[in-house]
Amino acid sequence: MVGSFRAELIKLNKRPATWLLLGIALVLGALFAYVIPYLGATTGTAGPTADRGLAATLPANVVGNTLGGYPVFLGALLVVLGVLFVGGEYGWGAWKTVLTQGPSRSTVLAGKFGVLAVAALGFVLAIFAMGSLASVLIAAAENQSMAFPSAFDILRGIGAGWLIATMWTAFGAVLGILLRGVALAVGLGLVWMLAVQNLISALAAPLLPWVDSAQRGLPGPGAGALVAALGAPSGTPGVDSLMGGGPAALVVGAYLVGFVALGTVVLRRRDIL
Repeated sequence: MVGSFRAELIKLNKRPATWLLLGIALVLGALFAYVIPYLGATTGTAGPTADRGLAATLPANVVGNTLGGYPVFLGALLVVLGVLFVGGEYGWGAWKTVLTQGPSRSTVLAGKFGVLAVAALGFVLAIFAMGSLASVLIAAAENQSMAFPSAFDILRGIGAGWLIATMWTAFGAVLGILLRGVALAVGLGLVWMLAVQNLISALAAPLLPWVDSAQRGLPGPGAGALVAALGAPSGTPGVDSLMGGGPAALVVGAYLVGFVALGTVVLRRRDIL
């Protein structure tokens, strides 16, 4: 297990796509959570929400701001990471090469899921660091308070972000295993993230009460409810207080366990070819 983990960690670090996805996540997070709200609050037409827009970019709100992208946009990037890391092994025949050396399928896959969890934590910490730096710069420029949330709130936010990010990478990994490749898995994953779950929440749920109830059991709305409970801006796509933070965390955690179990069962029982 340790050997597989180390090998997979080296592979992940050497893939340019890993760092490209992280760079895209940082740029998107900075742009939509800080740059655009700040410019709107300082250069836009004065109105009742101008002060609120500036306040949302200050260090006191860094936890909610950095979590707001995980239900949809940042989550989609993590799904792509999971697909590339696991599904890409089929195209190059890496599965056959590794498994003929002796490790069991479960051991190799456990190493991959472990590395994906570490990568997800790295994404969360990097985005939180970016948000902290951006909020401090804005506070300094506008002569505002630089007070951060309590250490407990910060750790709780990082933990919630890690849970959601790991769940999305596991979702991508399972798609790669089920579809034995990258292209179709990435396509279907992005369609679900950017289209289907938003259509369910925005169109079907308001019209059909049973859909409104059922969506609380989906991973996207669960992630959105979890970050909403921790202060993510309500206008952010995918963020909605459908349930409390505790039930939402249980939904996300259940999907994480389910994705790992499904991927393990399918990989063990199905031919690699």
